[in-house]
Amino acid sequence: MIKTSDILDEKDKHLRAPNKDVTFPLSKERKKLIKDMLEHLYYSQIDKYAEKYNLRPGMGLAAPQMGINEKFFVVCHEESEGNFNDYVMINPKMISHSEELIYASEGEGCLSVNRDVPGIVPRYARATFTGFDIDGKPIKIRVREELAIAFQHEYDHLHGIMFYDHIDPKDPYKNKDYMREI
Repeated sequence: MIKTSDILDEKDKHLRAPNKDVTFPLSKERKKLIKDMLEHLYYSQIDKYAEKYNLRPGMGLAAPQMGINEKFFVVCHEESEGNFNDYVMINPKMISHSEELIYASEGEGCLSVNRDVPGIVPRYARATFTGFDIDGKPIKIRVREELAIAFQHEYDHLHGIMFYDHIDPKDPYKNKDYMREI
């Protein structure tokens, strides 16, 4: 299982470096890494495991956070109490989004950022992504609300963007009244 210490810190150059498209078929090692990333996220969201393995809760991880400058990310989302859905997005593209903007009421965090960053991160309330699954089959997914925030956060990682890059340092709550809090 991936340990917290395996996830790169925000100061690591991999998080800002360019990322290349993934080629198929994926190697056994790459498929195992994707499985391990999802497993880490799953356990991090269940208190007894998070405490046992010393994990910070997280919904998503992108390849650059693992030191791999390729375009893929994973999200493990708790749809309802104890029921999780796993998402694997390889070579993703955001093809459409809503005009409505939202932000996470408690702010965004990141498994690569080991500090609190006050402020709001404007995100689209709904977005549609295309890409490929782990077997190289084309996929298209429409996400909304919390899941849309997670997808956009991880998608940003593939472009060298950290969530706090969206926060105005002079006015961290700028335009708050023009967005919906979730």
